[in-house]
Amino acid sequence: MPGFPIIDTHVHLWDPARLRYPWLAGLPRLNRRHSVEEFRAACGPVGVGKIVFVECGCDRTFSHEEVVWVSGLAATEPRLRGIVAHAGLEKGDAVEDDLARLATLPLVKGIRRLLQEEKDDAFCLRPDFVRGVRRLARFGFTFDVCIYHRQLAGVIALARQCREVSFVLDHLGKPGIRAGLLDPWRAEMRVLAALPNVVCKLSGVATEADHAAWTPAQLRPYIDHALACFGPGRVMFGGDWPVSTLATDYPRWVATVDEVLAGFSETDRQRIYVANAEAFYRV
Repeated sequence: MPGFPIIDTHVHLWDPARLRYPWLAGLPRLNRRHSVEEFRAACGPVGVGKIVFVECGCDRTFSHEEVVWVSGLAATEPRLRGIVAHAGLEKGDAVEDDLARLATLPLVKGIRRLLQEEKDDAFCLRPDFVRGVRRLARFGFTFDVCIYHRQLAGVIALARQCREVSFVLDHLGKPGIRAGLLDPWRAEMRVLAALPNVVCKLSGVATEADHAAWTPAQLRPYIDHALACFGPGRVMFGGDWPVSTLATDYPRWVATVDEVLAGFSETDRQRIYVANAEAFYRV
């Protein structure tokens, strides 16, 4: 385990009794309250010094209420330093009012508009969506990209068109680990990493493998490749709790990442676990 408090850049918190999360209906293991108390218990021996909350796919009618609720949690959870909120970027220039409203809440550091379930792999290249992403720069918001590996080509093109926006790729772009697929993911990750406005999260990897039977050795080629592409200065740790509990407990995931980082210098480990997140999310 790391011998210092880490920053978790990808924590989900939800309470189905408070807000609606339609996607939880098909996942009874997750369809219950997961808030700050449950996260504290889940961390076990892992020292987490700061947390970045990432939007949880609640009913979009309540997306602003989600941000207000999580902002309120910071009163009892001082480690909660940043929020990545939902915004309908496909609205194009019209999303500016939504972004301005979010900008009044000091914990909001970035935006995520889920792309992984879009049937059109080039959805993110629709003109209105591109304009919406470009609006993020006006507010200093980052953009969390949550996709499946088949959508990487579109995200590469988007990041090229929006160089004024800082992007972070969630979950290594969800490579096809369960099927043992490495290509074209490997080549596309190299291309994406060549763009200076993109960084990468080491998060959500175990859930792309066999939930019941994965091993660290199966995940290692993917984590190693992301580190080789982006380098220790552009990679951040993320736990993806509690979605990650479908495949692993929190300490096991941290131990898996820490094993990969065993050959890195202490300075580089501090970057991956702490400094890169502080700089990117301004926490």
